[in-house]
Amino acid sequence: MKTIGIVGNKGKPEARIVARELVYLLEARGAKVLLDEQMASYVDRVDIGTSLEVIGAEAQLLCVLGGDGTLLGIARRLAGASLPILGINLGTLGFLSEADPEDLPQAVDKLLSGQYYLEERTMLDAELVRNQTKLARYTAMNDIGIAKGSFCRIIQCTVYLDDVYVGTFSGDGVIVSSPTGSTAYSLSAGGPIVAPNVDMLLLTPVAPHSLTARPMVLSPNQVIRIEVDAVHHEMGLSIDGQFGCKLEGGDQIFIWKSSYVTPLIRWKKGSFFETIRTKLQGEWE
Repeated sequence: MKTIGIVGNKGKPEARIVARELVYLLEARGAKVLLDEQMASYVDRVDIGTSLEVIGAEAQLLCVLGGDGTLLGIARRLAGASLPILGINLGTLGFLSEADPEDLPQAVDKLLSGQYYLEERTMLDAELVRNQTKLARYTAMNDIGIAKGSFCRIIQCTVYLDDVYVGTFSGDGVIVSSPTGSTAYSLSAGGPIVAPNVDMLLLTPVAPHSLTARPMVLSPNQVIRIEVDAVHHEMGLSIDGQFGCKLEGGDQIFIWKSSYVTPLIRWKKGSFFETIRTKLQGEWE
């Protein structure tokens, strides 16, 4: 008997409807279901409600109901659990999702019969150092962003790779992304699309004040060190574009490929390029 976890975006009323139906379909086929405790109270199934930590430890598969932001947040919290995740899209783009609410019966059949494969997505680790003191450590699935405030002047990001000077980028900031993150913030800043099975890190300057500043593909086996400076203090560090902290001049951010991966459930191989065609730009000619 498989144990399936379900976590949903509590801010989306549709998530409650989908969660209720998904629980019914899974239990009708003999699966054990663990439901996020808050969602469990919403759908009157407190008997199967539990914490995300318990779901991460006991479930064999996890269904995430929401958009890409929901999936990214869950992936960060479960980093290290190596729990396969099926994204069920309740958002707009749903680039990381593989199923839609109207296809729940087919999705449940595939999950319980093992008709899927796992696509391991690289994650990033980052550490913030100020005055030689480690202030925080983060794990990201998409990217680590360093950016100026909305109405501030430019900031300077000096980049090193294993203590070898790479360059200084003046502008709105820089993004270090995983292959998964290449289709997120980095793409909007002019970075390339990278297939998820490519082992690399991507450095993308944001609105650089130089014609020679271009995105760089870097080795995943080296540590990127970024020193920030500005004449103001409106600088921030973002993790997957969702949260972060304020930066000060002289701060150092160390970024490297994490030992953690997030396994995403896919119905078929090669779906990455199909997703690009249909969700990012329509059918390419």
